[in-house]
Amino acid sequence: MVESNMYLWENSSSILNESIMNNKYLKLSKFPVLIGLAIFLSGCATSLTSQENHDPLESMNRSVFSFNENADKYALKPVALGYKTIAPDLVQQGAGNFFANLDDVVVVINDILQLKFSEAGQDGTRLLINTFLGLGGLVDFGTDYGFPKRYEDFGQTLAHYGVASGPYIVVPFLGGYTVRSGIGGVVDIATNPIFYAAPFMAPFVSPVIGAGRAVDERKQVLEAEEIVNEAALDKYEFLRDAYLQRRNNLIHDGNPPSIDDVIDEPVQEVAHTEKKRSVVIEYIDPEPWQPIHDSKN
Repeated sequence: MVESNMYLWENSSSILNESIMNNKYLKLSKFPVLIGLAIFLSGCATSLTSQENHDPLESMNRSVFSFNENADKYALKPVALGYKTIAPDLVQQGAGNFFANLDDVVVVINDILQLKFSEAGQDGTRLLINTFLGLGGLVDFGTDYGFPKRYEDFGQTLAHYGVASGPYIVVPFLGGYTVRSGIGGVVDIATNPIFYAAPFMAPFVSPVIGAGRAVDERKQVLEAEEIVNEAALDKYEFLRDAYLQRRNNLIHDGNPPSIDDVIDEPVQEVAHTEKKRSVVIEYIDPEPWQPIHDSKN
């Protein structure tokens, strides 16, 4: 567990920057960057959703989740800790900006596919500014010029055209997805510039970039990890529900309906006789390079 000076306030919010949900600690190709959490405690509440509707494979998912936690503990997390400790802040900031700039190519493509031409123009402008003025994306001038980082992916595009999300599934080493977002993630890899540049680079370059991105994204959630461990009565459930909420938020451009609409099935109310603590997660879009500041499914 990572030491942190941050702590929880009861009945008040504690906001972090994006990139923690769905246990993407181990997501090697596409680790959602920068998540904001606002955690509230309440005395009597029901769960965020009916687990049976959103997570029919929960038993299997929990087993894979446990495996991923152990793999992260002994593999990726120590590397991320070493990177954060040894690498200068300027290097860490530049690396985060570089990977965010690569992701902006995916964002622009999906803006166009969703017919969001105004957003495509803004995100395209940001991409050009950061690529040419920002030394290949190492410096984020786009935000300074009024073009903040946005998040679009092919999973959101599929949702835009009414494709059902399917069940929530935890994948070994990669983390949790809905079927729709998992398929979308594969397409996003195929639209990343590195995918097309790889044949023209030395064989080791593409894997090094991929590994570097995984370490950078894992580093960004180190401090937030303690918040999750303290806030969650059930870490698996907390991360799953936060993931579903954020995906729902992204799909609806920040104006989501109930999370029950994330899975395209009717959700029946379940009576609870036992009091539980509810967790409400609120998301913001902070600067992509900040270390601690989330998938449409």
